[in-house]
Amino acid sequence: MNIEDIKKDKDLVNSIDWDMTPEEAVRLYLEWGNNWASGNYVIRSKDDVSHYFVVNNWKGAPVIYLIRRNSDEAVELAEISMPEFLREGFTQSVGDHKGVYAVEGEVKDWLKKELLG
Repeated sequence: MNIEDIKKDKDLVNSIDWDMTPEEAVRLYLEWGNNWASGNYVIRSKDDVSHYFVVNNWKGAPVIYLIRRNSDEAVELAEISMPEFLREGFTQSVGDHKGVYAVEGEVKDWLKKELLG
C-alpha cells in the first residue's frame, strides 16, 4: 500500500492509533506482566489489533511504515517515502541516529493532513 491506498480505506484511516509508539506496541503486545497499569487497555487475544505509523531510517533515507500489530505479529501494511521537505528536520530530531521511531511533530502533522484532510 501507499498513502493513496490508505486514504481510500476509511475504516483503516479511522483505526489508526496516532499516539501508539513502537515502544508502547512492544510493551502492550509482546511483554508479559501488568500492562494495564500505565496504559489505557490490556491486550487479551490475537483479535486485539493496533494500526500505527513508525519511521525507519536504518537504510538511509527515512521511510514511514503503517504497521498492523497484534500479539502474534507485526505486518507492514504500507511503505511511504518521507517527503524531502521533512527529511532534514526528522534526521536532526533523532540526532542522525539509525533506528525505528514514533511519528511525531511535523511528520505526524503531515500524515494527518494527508489522511484526514
